Amino acid sequence: MILVITPELIVPNETDSINQMFQEGLNLLHIRKPWISRNEMIEFITKIDDAFHSQLVLHTHYDLGKEYHISRFHFREIDREQGKYKPFVPENIISTSVHHITTYNTLDKEWEYAFISPFFPSISKKGYGTDSTIKEEIQYRNNPDVKLIALGGINHDNIHEVFESGADGAALLGAVWESEEPLKVFKKCRNVLMS
Repeated sequence: MILVITPELIVPNETDSINQMFQEGLNLLHIRKPWISRNEMIEFITKIDDAFHSQLVLHTHYDLGKEYHISRFHFREIDREQGKYKPFVPENIISTSVHHITTYNTLDKEWEYAFISPFFPSISKKGYGTDSTIKEEIQYRNNPDVKLIALGGINHDNIHEVFESGADGAALLGAVWESEEPLKVFKKCRNVLMS
């Protein structure tokens, strides 16, 4: 499974690239834009083909889910700890983020999957994850109910290591959006997995 996370700020032709990635087999898109207003979020969603709305995951403005047939919601670690996800269970699909395998191992089966980061040194946040041991920690995974999605520094050169380590999926962010050709980067990553 390959997921893409949007950059926090809107980039030129972003929704065009997103529609093209979905046409090329993108599984899920996480819309992570903490600074945009509700109206800006509506505008963003409506530029994505209706056929792909069920594959969108909202990080904010959860109330738009019903209106746009979106039933996937992501909750940050702090929101999970504060129980903010509870009104969304069980009729929706929920995901969260963790930064240690021990935290991941304690997640209940109501969570569809969890991002674990930083897997490799981050592409978009310079210096972040340079001393991370997450890749090695995965061997201590013992949660059979929640899928584990690697995040951080993943590109076409190292995506195979994500799956070899035992992760169920990879989330792309910096490799895609810091490129002049986001679609090309996505296809290269997908092709590595298909070969």
